[in-house]
Amino acid sequence: MRKLLQFISTIFGAERAHSFAVLLFRLVDKIPTAKWLLRKFYAIEDASLEREVFGMRFRNPIGMAAGYDRNGEIFRPLSAIGFGFVEIGTVTPRPQQGNPKPRMFALPKDRAILNRIGLASKGLEVVISNVRKEHKDIILGCNIGKNTVTPPEDAAMDYLRVFRNLYQYIDYFTVNVSYNTTHKQYIPRTRESVMKILEPLFDFRRGQNQYRPILLKISPDLTNEEIDLMTDIMVDTPLDGIIATNATTHPQGLVTPEKELRKAGAGAVSGPALTERAIEVVRRVHERCNGTYPIIGVGGLMTGDDVKRMMEAGASLVQVYTGFVYNGLSFAGDLCQALIEPEQEIIDIVETTENQQ
Repeated sequence: MRKLLQFISTIFGAERAHSFAVLLFRLVDKIPTAKWLLRKFYAIEDASLEREVFGMRFRNPIGMAAGYDRNGEIFRPLSAIGFGFVEIGTVTPRPQQGNPKPRMFALPKDRAILNRIGLASKGLEVVISNVRKEHKDIILGCNIGKNTVTPPEDAAMDYLRVFRNLYQYIDYFTVNVSYNTTHKQYIPRTRESVMKILEPLFDFRRGQNQYRPILLKISPDLTNEEIDLMTDIMVDTPLDGIIATNATTHPQGLVTPEKELRKAGAGAVSGPALTERAIEVVRRVHERCNGTYPIIGVGGLMTGDDVKRMMEAGASLVQVYTGFVYNGLSFAGDLCQALIEPEQEIIDIVETTENQQ
């Protein structure tokens, strides 16, 4: 499947390849036996992988980041191939197309993706119809945002509308205030602008019988002072954690020729060019909050070693996207296996020592 998608991406473009992958997963979702086979072939089950975070039991710490399953159409097959949780979205109240096409480009020399899709969403009603069916064995997150045409002063109403209407179907919510290319003029970076979005969500949650964690997703392009501010907001409010980070508009060390980059145009880059900054941001958040709040680390995680480094920096869970695109269906399982192996090596050493004695 990976080679087929790479061929489609080369001929028709990265977004067509993604749409084709979503179509295949949607077909799989309609066949229970197909999901069972995917689980048998790709999912790794091991007690050592389980994590207790946000009061929920994750079967493993590897999640699919928001952006891949934008409308909650394929989270079941994604779970079947081994992801411990899936975050859908970004979901906006009303449908919107995002930016004009072409707007997504593979950078194979860098194993990266450049995109300026913006917040393309089929809207709240479509997402509700997709997620309302029971999914008790899948931890499902939802990344929420505002419509592009909604003025900044009314942004909080958009976030609340999505939050309120999906509350009974979703396990945790992510408030997307990270940089995106849809509405550059609206990047909440002050305490006042962020709290204006968060407070109505906190108020609504207080009146519910069920508790849904609320996370804040931050950009790698924030200054260190702004990262500290977002961390302080988490510590000072009922926020449950931070997701760090998103794609970057300041990638480092790209080897793709400048001519090809100019042809693709402006956009945010994900992949290895983001790895070091993403780990740096997670470490900064972790140290700022004294390790007392969960962090989901995301950005440039392409190998098991990347995941280990991200967790050493302070991440409780991680999310991937570009790594999955380049590594294929076995990627979640491969990362899980990489996390198991060090523990198995320790067990083997102990057993060898005992036998020698």
